Amino acid sequence: MKVTRLLSNLLASLFLVVVPAHADEISVAVAANFTAPMKLIAAEFERDSGHKLVTSFGSTGKFYAQIKNGAPFEVLLTADDETPDKLMKEGAAVSGSAFTYAIGKLVLWSAKPGLVDGAGAVLKRGDFAHLSLAEPKLAPYGAAGVEAMKALRVYEAIQPKIVTAENITQAYQFISSGNAELGFVALSQVLKDGKIDGSSWLVPANLYSPIRQDAVILEKGRGKQAVDALMKYIRGDKAKAIIKSFGYELS
Repeated sequence: MKVTRLLSNLLASLFLVVVPAHADEISVAVAANFTAPMKLIAAEFERDSGHKLVTSFGSTGKFYAQIKNGAPFEVLLTADDETPDKLMKEGAAVSGSAFTYAIGKLVLWSAKPGLVDGAGAVLKRGDFAHLSLAEPKLAPYGAAGVEAMKALRVYEAIQPKIVTAENITQAYQFISSGNAELGFVALSQVLKDGKIDGSSWLVPANLYSPIRQDAVILEKGRGKQAVDALMKYIRGDKAKAIIKSFGYELS
């Protein structure tokens, strides 16, 4: 009888070790350019913490509108540093909770080898029918692409050839499918194992404003331990290593 009770207590103790006492589910909105690294970070976080992430990927501008209309997100990872600041000022995000989790890099990319040269001269030649980028009003990488073209003084000539995508994931799809010969995307989308297929030009940072990507706790996530744990995890060494592996810089 004592042995049975002892085994029962031991099994109960092991169960408590394996299953976190306060496992929770967190709703996270993530900028589309950060899809691949976030999936890896989410898997590691869930394994290490026991919490579960429900992630949605899309354009920063659309998420802003959804949050203002009551979307149940608790954490927002944007592609800029302006949206979190705006949400905090408007009372839709927790004041002081924002931080820069990554600094993005813009790349001009084509799935076709040899089309994009190492100096981006293809933009001045204009020997292509379509160039894709994410909607500049909603997606910071799209805005950065426009900014770069204007800095190079080629925007007016290229504008009629621009195919505007809903977000940067769709811009990538347009290019990879060949519906647009080339376009502006995030380096993280095309960098795989340190290499880029097709042809590309890493746009010099002085041609566009820094793409500082900030994370912020939204009002629906205020005071939740699981949310605080996620934010701490994103700033930890394991997440940082993943972020750097996709070509992002850290602040």
